[in-house]
Amino acid sequence: MSEPALQRAYELLTNEDDGRVCRDIPEALCDEQPRSFATHVVSLSLSKTGDGLADVKLVLSWLLTALGAPAEVIGLLVPVREAGALLPQLVTAGWVRGLPVRKWVWVGGSVTQGLAVLAMAAVGWTLDGDAAGWAVLGLLAVFAIARSFCSVSYKDVLGKTVSKSTRGTATGTAGTVAAVAVFLYGALLAFEVIPTNVAVVTTGLLVAAGCWLLGAAVFATLPERRGATEGGGNALAVALDSIKLLRDDAALRWFIATRALLTATALAPPFLLAIAGSTGGSGLGELGAFVIASAAASVSSTYLWGRLSDRSSRQVLIRASGIAAVGLAASAVVGLVELGGGVEDLALPASLFVLMIAHQGVRLGRSTHLVDMADENTRAAYTALSNTTIGVVLVAGSAFGALAALTGPAIVLALFSIMCVLAAFAAIRLQEVQRR
Repeated sequence: MSEPALQRAYELLTNEDDGRVCRDIPEALCDEQPRSFATHVVSLSLSKTGDGLADVKLVLSWLLTALGAPAEVIGLLVPVREAGALLPQLVTAGWVRGLPVRKWVWVGGSVTQGLAVLAMAAVGWTLDGDAAGWAVLGLLAVFAIARSFCSVSYKDVLGKTVSKSTRGTATGTAGTVAAVAVFLYGALLAFEVIPTNVAVVTTGLLVAAGCWLLGAAVFATLPERRGATEGGGNALAVALDSIKLLRDDAALRWFIATRALLTATALAPPFLLAIAGSTGGSGLGELGAFVIASAAASVSSTYLWGRLSDRSSRQVLIRASGIAAVGLAASAVVGLVELGGGVEDLALPASLFVLMIAHQGVRLGRSTHLVDMADENTRAAYTALSNTTIGVVLVAGSAFGALAALTGPAIVLALFSIMCVLAAFAAIRLQEVQRR
């Protein structure tokens, strides 16, 4: 894209013009803002599209079921994906902070994710049963660890290369673009334009792998200058120093508490789908409405949440918490009350739509808040400590599955609704970091 076209697109999306003031980035990168902004949007759109096409909760679970993998392996997919992506970050952050240019960490992680998904597609073509299940699980562990490097480096690179007033807009725009692509894929499956079989799903994995590889190539062109390397060093020592932040930094404690409570929005969808199965919906074909609802929520909300996050990420987290509480409470009511008349067929996808709108607000709000709360010396440490803590919370969240087996998924959804109410009160204690 030509420089004038980049400039026009940047001004359209951000409402910035040539008189803008670059905030919290090196002055030398101010003139590079349109190109840096576009690079982030394109590369992140590609990686998020890959995430949707290789979704662990739906696509990989369906693939392993179709290949006859054991149920215990399928049950490990989400814990391995989440824990592998989050738990290593406290250790890897020290190494990342020692690098003056950190975009190459994201590039390497994206390439590794693409190759791992490419290998998963090969498994779908060549293996079945236990062998397929354990092979995909092993590849998913590699994928998740690569993801942890991307995560711990991305917010730092975003903070170094994109102005404080436009970061949420960049990530929100990317989320919207990716959601449109995933929505189209879900619609093709839901309306049987393309068949739902192993060949089609593995082809989708091939496309996902290509997205990550292309995203890495685009991100490699990002104009990142050498930055501060303070805080780099021995991984264990840096990790221990980072843990001390929880004791000394009240703002970070409240942020992590808010984010921990809002893990309810990530943990809830499988329980909502379980209610759908208990009321008559079963099989991937019946999940078409849920795929569309989830993607439609992303399409309709991510850009708006991103813009609002640039004004006040604190307010975004408060509002998203309230919306999630309402959606989860409605889902719990559907599970507890026999509505009949096919009402569940509409109410549950609608509840998921509301929940996923809130989830997008949570994701964009917390990401923007963390980047704007920190500076170039603390951003990687904040990211790693926050993500590692949430990784532990998500692993502990597996206990909700046992609770659902005893009480039913509706009770768990009600508890998630209460968690979101508490998250709203915790978010009130956050700082208005965009005004600093």
